[in-house]
Parts: sequence; structure tokens; C-alpha cells
Amino acid sequence: MRLGVFVSMGLAFLLAGCAAGLKGWEVPGEEAIYDAPLEEVWPSVRQFFTDNELSFREDKGNFVLETEWRQEFGGSKVAGYWHRYLVLGKRETPTRSKLWITRVTRTANRTLARAGDELDWGVDRGLGGGNGEASSDGMEWYQSAEDLVDMGEMPRGENGIVAGSAQGSRDLVMEWKVYEALAPRLAKREASAAEGAQAPEVKAAPVATLAVECGQPIAGLAVQVKPGGVLLLGELHGTQEVPRFIAQSACQTAASGTPVTVGLELPVVQQERVATFLRSAGTEEDWLKLMEAPFWRNPYQDGRSSEAMANLLEQLRQLRARGLDVDVFVFDHPGSKGQEHEDAMAATVLSHVRQAPGRFFLVVSGNIHPRTVQGLPWDASHKPMGLLLAGQLKNVVALDMAYNSGSAWICAAEASNQRLECGVRPARGKDNGDRFFVHLFERPNKDGYHGIFYVGPVTASIPAVNRGLGRPGAGADASPPPEDGR
Repeated sequence: MRLGVFVSMGLAFLLAGCAAGLKGWEVPGEEAIYDAPLEEVWPSVRQFFTDNELSFREDKGNFVLETEWRQEFGGSKVAGYWHRYLVLGKRETPTRSKLWITRVTRTANRTLARAGDELDWGVDRGLGGGNGEASSDGMEWYQSAEDLVDMGEMPRGENGIVAGSAQGSRDLVMEWKVYEALAPRLAKREASAAEGAQAPEVKAAPVATLAVECGQPIAGLAVQVKPGGVLLLGELHGTQEVPRFIAQSACQTAASGTPVTVGLELPVVQQERVATFLRSAGTEEDWLKLMEAPFWRNPYQDGRSSEAMANLLEQLRQLRARGLDVDVFVFDHPGSKGQEHEDAMAATVLSHVRQAPGRFFLVVSGNIHPRTVQGLPWDASHKPMGLLLAGQLKNVVALDMAYNSGSAWICAAEASNQRLECGVRPARGKDNGDRFFVHLFERPNKDGYHGIFYVGPVTASIPAVNRGLGRPGAGADASPPPEDGR
């Protein structure tokens, strides 16, 4: 009655949410250990991956299986990232066992960097190697940089995957998802088989749907997710990474059972058009209706109408199509300026939050708006959107963007004529590795940010109009990576 005893004494605490257990997509701090021999656990491991529609091939007799490649966000043609799992059964002792699950990621976009050894929250906002210091003319705010990679065409199809790169890392989140699904089954089977034992009533722990690939878990995100909570993200426009961070965050939140609404800094006149697209089949006609709006074809492109932002809408549409509770609203009021602009944006966000108190809100905007303290270098009386929301809502957390060096589509004032020019520019950051994560400070900083969200090396995303008015990324070959491209 080996496992039955384990369940009666320990599993109740696990299912109730003990420290060793799994909270959504949060990364656990220790291994999941099965109180049963590997031979007894392995058949249930195989069944878990079968039940969750993760096709695999197996090295029979060696307790090893490998799943097929899956693309992020339910097979979106614009994601550019594929993942598979390598599962190794290991003996802890003759009567105890564990799984090592490695998530392998491939991308055609750029080289995946190894995680850095040191953490540094600083970001140099200067452009082109500048030090980011305030200028005497008060134009320092134009010099808040965004991000990079070269502007060459992304490799396509099989050549893209070969030209791209792979990175594997142990996935403790998946190990615990498997454990929480298997432990009750194994306990019931063990108790039933024990002579004279009465099988305990053990209900399987709920496991987040795995039918949709949400990417590698974002460390530190899950503890911020709560119904009615508002997470304000202060971005630097014009990167590929921030829209992907938003899409992954929405996917992981909804897959863990919390409805999520994404707020985008797009003009409010686009609300009906965006909502219609989100509920559409995503056909070429649907895309044309979305992209025909003047917003996407405006001569002044500040990064919010980038290809990556258009792709984000497609990725969120894919999540809805796969049954996840994901929604979107827009909140920018471009006709207003200064304090009137902040007031209008805050009112729109507040209206959506109050209409749906059971949802989690992920709101992204330029990094001036989410601040929760009064004042800007050029206007001491300015009250940002974040400060206004924090005065009306209980659960508001504001995060500034942190990143490794790269490039972005950036609008900045040229020193020679003070004209605002937009284009791909280098941006310098600090290397904290490649993995996305959220980190909270002990106390808010001078700008009223409670912490940072880190997106790794940054890559410029050009305006969607530069790709034509049809579906962004339509030319990309989104078929899975070839089997010989391991």
C-alpha cells in the first residue's frame, strides 16, 4: 500500500496547493517524486501524453519518449517558434522514480542565447550607444529606445529551421503537470490492488489544457494572475518580443483557467474592427477588413502598427478558436493630448475592468502611461494612466520593460534638426538570459513601477504596411520543422 499511504498523508496537501505543488504556470522549486517504481509509472506517462494529444515516439524499454514538434498558439502561421518534449524516466531508488522533461525550442528568427549568469535590471535607454542622459533641450523622452536584430528576411520553411537554432531546458512545470495528473490514478490503482484494502476516494487534480502550445512558462507571471487584477506593461514600441510576451502570457493565463482580456494601445475607433477579427475564421478577407483601417497605413508609424502587433491579433484569435477564454480591447484616444489623453485612456481601461470583474487584464502601452507616480521631466503635474487606475482599483501592478541589446523600430528626434524620424535603430540593454520572466522590486521605483518584465534580446518589427495589406507573415512556411532538424 506504498502509494496509498503517500496519497492519504501527502497528496491532500499537494492538491490543496502546498508549496511544492503547481500554481498555474508558475515554476516550482523542487522535483516531483513518484512513490512507485518506474515500471509502474511509465504506462501512465504514456497515457498522459496520448490523452493530451501530444503525439510521440518512444524508445521502448529505456523509458524515453519524444513528442512531435508543435508551433506556438495553436498552429498560427505567424508564430515562428516550435516546441517538443523529451521525457526521460529516472529511478530515484528501487521503489521511487521521477521524470526529467526537457522542452526543446526551435526558431527561424534568430539564435537562442544561453541564460546569463548574473541578473542586472538596468536598461540603457540611449539610442545608438548613447548614455541615455537628459538633454539640455528637454527632448530626452524621445530617446527612450526600444529594440534589434538585423533587417534581413527571416529564413523560411525547412531552410529557416536549419538556419535557426534550438535550445533545450528542463521544464519543471510540465513535470508537475504530469505528476498532478498521474498521482491520483496511481494511488487508486495501488490501493485497489492491495489485499484487503479499500480504495480511497481520490479525485484527479485539474490539469491545464495542453492542446495549445503556450511556449515556455514565464517565470513570475502566475503569482500576478488573479480575477480582477490589472497588469500594466510599459513597453518600448516596435519589437517582436513584446507582442510574443503578451501572447504567451494570455495563453498561459487562459490555459490555467483564468479568463484574460488583453488591452492594446490602439485607437478606440478600431474596437469593433478588432473584435470582429478576433471572432472571425481568420481568412484572407477577414485580414483585409482588419488591415484596411487607416491606422495600419498611417505615414507616421511609431511601432504600434508593426507586423508583430498585427501578428499578435492573429495569435489571440487562434487561442479563441481553440476554446481558450481570451478577449481584446483597445484604449488609445489619439485626438487628445497631455493630461486629457491620460484621463481618456484610464477611463476606457477602467470601464472594461469594471464590466468584467472575474477576468485578468493584461494592458500594454508605451512606458510613460503605466507609471503610478505623478510627474514627468517636462510636466510635474502630469498624472499617468497607471496612477489614475491605481486610485480606482485595488489590484494594479505596473511593470517596466527590460531587455537585452538588439534593435527596434524607434521614433526619435534627430539631433541636427529635432525632427522626429522613425526607423530601425540599435538599442542597448542588459543580458539577463533569453527566457521571459517577471520580477517585482521590494518597493516601487522612482517612476512608480512595481517591477520589470524581461523579454531577452530584442528584434525590430517593421510596420505591417511594409509587408502589404494582406495577412502579415502570409508568405512564411509554417509547417513543422523537419525530423532531421533536431
